Amino acid sequence: MTTPYETAYAESINDPESFWAKAAEDCHWYKKWDKVLDDSNKPFYRWFAGGELNTCYNALDLHVENGRGDQPAMIYDSPVTDTVKTYTYRELRDEVAKFADVLASQGVGKGDRVIVYMPMIPEAAMAMLACARIGAIHSVVFGGFAAKELATRINDAKPKVIVSASCGIEGKKVIAYKPLLDKAIEIADFKPESCIVYQRPMTTAELIAGRDVDWADAMASATPAECVPVAATDPLYILYTSGTTGQPKGVVRDNGGHLVALKWTMKAIYDIDAGDVFWAASDVGWVVGHSYIVYAPLFKGATTILFEGKPVGTPDAGVFWRIISQHKVKSQFTAPTAFRAIKREDPNAELMKNYDLSNFKILFLAGERSDPDTIQWSERNLKVPVIDHWWQTETGWAIAANCMGLHHYPVKYGSPTKAVPGWDLQVVDANCKPVAPGEIGALVVKLPLPPGTLPTLWQNDDRFIESYLDEFPGYYKTADAGYIDEEGYAYIMARTDDIINVAGHRLSTGAMEEVLADHPDVAECAVLGVEDKLKGQIPIGFLVLNAGVQRSNDGIIKEVVQMVRDRIGPVAAFKTATVVKRLPKTRSGKILRGTIQKIADNKEYGVPATIDDPTTLGEMEEALKGIGYASSRIA
Repeated sequence: MTTPYETAYAESINDPESFWAKAAEDCHWYKKWDKVLDDSNKPFYRWFAGGELNTCYNALDLHVENGRGDQPAMIYDSPVTDTVKTYTYRELRDEVAKFADVLASQGVGKGDRVIVYMPMIPEAAMAMLACARIGAIHSVVFGGFAAKELATRINDAKPKVIVSASCGIEGKKVIAYKPLLDKAIEIADFKPESCIVYQRPMTTAELIAGRDVDWADAMASATPAECVPVAATDPLYILYTSGTTGQPKGVVRDNGGHLVALKWTMKAIYDIDAGDVFWAASDVGWVVGHSYIVYAPLFKGATTILFEGKPVGTPDAGVFWRIISQHKVKSQFTAPTAFRAIKREDPNAELMKNYDLSNFKILFLAGERSDPDTIQWSERNLKVPVIDHWWQTETGWAIAANCMGLHHYPVKYGSPTKAVPGWDLQVVDANCKPVAPGEIGALVVKLPLPPGTLPTLWQNDDRFIESYLDEFPGYYKTADAGYIDEEGYAYIMARTDDIINVAGHRLSTGAMEEVLADHPDVAECAVLGVEDKLKGQIPIGFLVLNAGVQRSNDGIIKEVVQMVRDRIGPVAAFKTATVVKRLPKTRSGKILRGTIQKIADNKEYGVPATIDDPTTLGEMEEALKGIGYASSRIA
């Protein structure tokens, strides 16, 4: 018998225009599209060409008008400030409409850019939605980002206005934003006309006369702004992702395709209906925060949670369970790293026993490969399905997932299940030829990409083609390597540059990490290839142990080396590992493998702008020196 997933997938590939037109009927349009898919200017495909809509109207006003005005739209939960505040759809609409007027009073109109440089507070989401309300294009830059990196984004986006706050809170530290913002504007070639600053009680920012505007003062005299219709193909936002050249790539998201695809995913993938409570534990600075904190849950009429805190330390490793229990969360989406951190602090999930999790139905993980050990620990303790799914900043939503609103397939550990409807996912070799099921190759998506993905890069069509389309003509290059098995399950083994060549054998560092993560004393790990005169590259493992492990490091290292030998074979040449206190990561929890590799190979490296804690790089150097690598220096 055909499953609803199979039916949806077949239609989405064989007749994408019919499939997405039906999904679009669930949205509000001022003017219907002339063409579902405009392919007249390949490879620049455009969805819902000729259509007009407003993203903010679909997120807020529509629900107020349809009787959901008194339902919670957003719950702000901030253990770092001991604050919980709920906004109904009506309250959120009214605040957003007033801030849209504040932006308009600063000269912001349709097509203008606004940089949002804010912490995880409700005003960040309000600023994004207010931009959408008046047809402006927002570009969220992670609050507290270094001045130099912020300046490069100012130069590229050329914002008329920057919206910021006096400070953010990282764990127990208060980070003043205004000095970073002032420095960024000083070194940027392009200067914004004004800055709107939200003053938080922990720090008062000094405002520059003639340029800076106080958020509260401006809101006091604002009158609600109406929604401005925009073309479906107009940009909604720009989100920068660091490129290998160091020049950031501005991923563009359009209004129409984004609305249609994201609203559809809430039920199809996450099994969320209007009125359900959904929690994406991320940050608005990342794509997850855009797609699944601010936009998709509100499109659906669900309640979204905006969390200002960490999975551990605010105040303890039970904060996730407290929020799920207190707010009756049905489904959560977070990074595997968050659960590894919780597992490390509370290996037996003792803190979970303090909370009623009976409303919780599904956990979704994404951001890094979800190792089987983390998934199994979560399944065992939460007693709900734990779903790994795979996507990227560029795609905006999942390429592969267990689509829980369509059909729950059996989980295969190490796989994010099957390609989501809309995604013609294939595996090809270096010559762009399909490979057999089970054979590792480059994961690519046949064009056109579905709605909600990137139509191009901000003012850089050439780089869009060069970065994503040139290498495999007719396909989008994911830059991930992996395979698809006989049953259609995808396996994402590693970034294509994480496939290492050991004495002529192509091996996945991701497969080795899976083995290491299976050791009962290992909380998290990384494996990467370092240069070797004899074999070209050899793998080295880095292990972070669970809290309270009393055994000797040497014994654990011997055991993981043997495990790799047993499961992958001597061909892996895995003989070296070291125990470290923590791994260098980005703020979203991704391990900075490329930087670790440069340290190990004794190459110059820069401190990445997205790093969570730069002192981890020094710790990594010491660990590598201890096993005979690294005398590196920071560029």
